[in-house]
Amino acid sequence: MQANVGTLDRTLRIVIGLALIVLAATGHIGAWGWIGIVPLATGILRVCPAYSLLGVKTCPASTPDAK
Repeated sequence: MQANVGTLDRTLRIVIGLALIVLAATGHIGAWGWIGIVPLATGILRVCPAYSLLGVKTCPASTPDAK
């Protein structure tokens, strides 16, 4: 799969995902906090299936090499 998650989007997904997981693990929020695994995984892998379905791409377009 081709990356469709940009740098800022990726950073936010990882931070939010980790925050939700930590809050769920420490008992500050309920079990729904484990949903943080989803943004964490999409941030690490740089691929969001929902973006693919909707045709959204937040990463910069790659330029072909000039030879």
